[in-house]
Amino acid sequence: MEERRRKKRRTLASKLVVKRLDGGGNEEAEINIVDVSKTGIGFECNKLLDIGAVYESFLRIWTQEVLHAFLEIVRIEKKGPSYSYGAIFIGMPESDAARIEAYDTIESMREDS
Repeated sequence: MEERRRKKRRTLASKLVVKRLDGGGNEEAEINIVDVSKTGIGFECNKLLDIGAVYESFLRIWTQEVLHAFLEIVRIEKKGPSYSYGAIFIGMPESDAARIEAYDTIESMREDS
């Protein structure tokens, strides 16, 4: 499969909760983050979410801060009993995107040394 990501993604051991915003339900789903970048996130979830839908999320990052973000689902792949998702951040404040980018820079320096 051709790589279409514009930014390098990093693995981040964290979880978050998402809620659909368009009135399609208020059910919360716990997800496991697989990778994250300044522009998007990859995660796994046991629940089927809708492609193109926007979900509200609360992302706990490595500093233990919680970033409030909106995710648009752009990719879904069935993986056994769960699903693998790709999502882009919608309207993320630059300060939050900078936190993710700073983590990426630090991890890149560690890999190069």
